[in-house]
Amino acid sequence: MTTKILIKNTSIINEGQITVADVLIENGLIQIIGNLAEVADARIIDGTGKHLFPGIIDGQVHFRDPGLTHKGDLYTESKAAIAGGVTSFIDMPNTSPNVLSMDILNEKYRIASEKSLANFGFFLGVNGDNLDEVIQLDTSKLLGVSDDGLYFTKKGNLLADNPETMEKLFANCKSIIAIHSEKEQIVEENEQAYREKYGEDVPVEFHPIIRSEKACFEATKRAIEIANKHKARLHILHLTTEAETHLFRNDIPLSQKNITTEVSVHHLWFSDKDYQRLGTLIKWNPAIKTEKDKKGLLKALLDDRIDLITTDHAPHTLEEKQKPYFQSMSGAPMVQHSLNIMLEFYKEGLISLEKIVEKMCHNPATLYHIEKRGFIREGFCADLTLVDLNASWTVNKENLLYKCGWSPVEGTTFQTKVTHTFVNGNLVYANGLFDETSRGQALTRGNG
Repeated sequence: MTTKILIKNTSIINEGQITVADVLIENGLIQIIGNLAEVADARIIDGTGKHLFPGIIDGQVHFRDPGLTHKGDLYTESKAAIAGGVTSFIDMPNTSPNVLSMDILNEKYRIASEKSLANFGFFLGVNGDNLDEVIQLDTSKLLGVSDDGLYFTKKGNLLADNPETMEKLFANCKSIIAIHSEKEQIVEENEQAYREKYGEDVPVEFHPIIRSEKACFEATKRAIEIANKHKARLHILHLTTEAETHLFRNDIPLSQKNITTEVSVHHLWFSDKDYQRLGTLIKWNPAIKTEKDKKGLLKALLDDRIDLITTDHAPHTLEEKQKPYFQSMSGAPMVQHSLNIMLEFYKEGLISLEKIVEKMCHNPATLYHIEKRGFIREGFCADLTLVDLNASWTVNKENLLYKCGWSPVEGTTFQTKVTHTFVNGNLVYANGLFDETSRGQALTRGNG
């Protein structure tokens, strides 16, 4: 099902500029960008007064398929993503079974090809158990390998806790190594201290003290030292502290960096002040920390020490979240609202539209070498998001699309709205309505 679509008179945000033009989509690609007369047989979409973004690429999600689909799955969460302007995602390996072999990885790609409305990619999981198998693989074709989330399966799966494992992996792996950077030993000592004081029901406001700045900083500093020693390609996931931001460079372009990092939207949006209001609903690992950390992360994002914006979208049921501190699951669903959150910062004058596009669209494509996506260029895949920057709406149960049915931003009024989302040239979402006749495509890795 390919039709010509002509987006007329829209403000295109791309590669540091905003220009008003028309965009012709045909055969899944952006064919022409310019001032076009009427095109025969084209469906016209009036973009007057709206802004056209490249489709957002979310470099870190947990869509729970297979094995944990009572929380979310590749259909429900990709649908929520598209409503938020996210056209591509990279999913983490802590599904059930954990993605610790190429067979399981390929099975995830097969499931996604049948279920996902958005384009999809997956990390191969790596831990002490499968390290030798991973370094035997031709990892150059993978988007990346990661340990993220695997510590939920059993203790000792975090690379940051295992310098010998890191040494071996960093010396031999040719793909991006994306790690969850917390020193579990420090966390466990803090947990024990608070258990002794409060028992099993520790007040959640102590979460950022238990999963402390020190636990994050020491793990990140050591990982960077080992990666530099081996000239490995290291990516630190979901940075949370101002202190850690000073460990990263901004004096060279992203394409030349061996060490990169990201911030997840919730670490920019919430701070420790919000635990009193939201409790375990905003319990994440690594933890939401102080107002100073929140401001430091935004500063590092703006000056290019932080390279990407992600969501770490991690749906759990409300029942799983509302348990006492040690039993409450860490993580929350965010993928439907990440662009709206960043656009609130734009409305406050804290970040430009061009910088949002750089961090949510261009840089994920550059960092993961994703072919023909992340930019509005002729010949590129037509993954596009049309946004009305002057349309307010309030998040509520009725407009949430997450399978888990809740969100930590419920009750928030956003001043911007995604009106249309195109995936591979198909208009999948338009003003609240979905066309589900097409499926997303696997993200392919280019050279470089």
